Amino acid sequence: MNVRCVRDIEYQLLSGSSRRTTDIVIERDGRVTVRPPAEYTPEQVDAIVESKRMWIYRNLAEWKDLNASTIVREWVNGETFLYLGRTYRLSLVSSQNHPLKLKNGRFFLDRSAIEKDGTQAAKQAFANYFTEKGQQRFRDRVSYFAPKVGVHATGIKVKDLGYRWASCGTNGWLNFHWKCMMAPPKIIDYIVVHELCHFHYRNHSNAFWNEVDKVLPDYRERKDWLRKNGASLTV
Repeated sequence: MNVRCVRDIEYQLLSGSSRRTTDIVIERDGRVTVRPPAEYTPEQVDAIVESKRMWIYRNLAEWKDLNASTIVREWVNGETFLYLGRTYRLSLVSSQNHPLKLKNGRFFLDRSAIEKDGTQAAKQAFANYFTEKGQQRFRDRVSYFAPKVGVHATGIKVKDLGYRWASCGTNGWLNFHWKCMMAPPKIIDYIVVHELCHFHYRNHSNAFWNEVDKVLPDYRERKDWLRKNGASLTV
């Protein structure tokens, strides 16, 4: 990992791209990543970061404000959890044949998981549930949107991607974070289209956003929702 520092801004220098401009991104975990044109020297990138210092400060401050509202959920009866944008209350039950079920408008969690292995086991039950449900939903939505974007995806995987919602592999595979399944369907569609458009442009240039706009003219609204509410999509 190539980490550099300009004044008090620490950033991760990513490998150069074929694009002509430098891409500066505040990641979901608050890291600043910078992807410059391939021919730029580290010193040239430092100069660009310096020139964008006030923009970076503003966006880091906004990131801190948004993440200050992160919800900490408790594993008790009546606690609420999100699934496809809707809120469901939790019920702890005994002797259930699956660790987690969604039925009759509630999540039912086998309490033995918590009693045996603590809250981490409960979180894993939700992660497994969202991963399983996400496989079909993302497969369906990729199949629906890929022709509209004019690309072909090799396949999809749903897994823990850390602080990324999704990623686009060079081999045609798309990866989606299981936490996406907590977002409303229209936000999931935005994430899918976003990644499919990266088959055309592996950056966030104007040309890339034009591709997104062709399929989702209201993408800015969806993008803004994810930016403001992403911190709440957690168990």
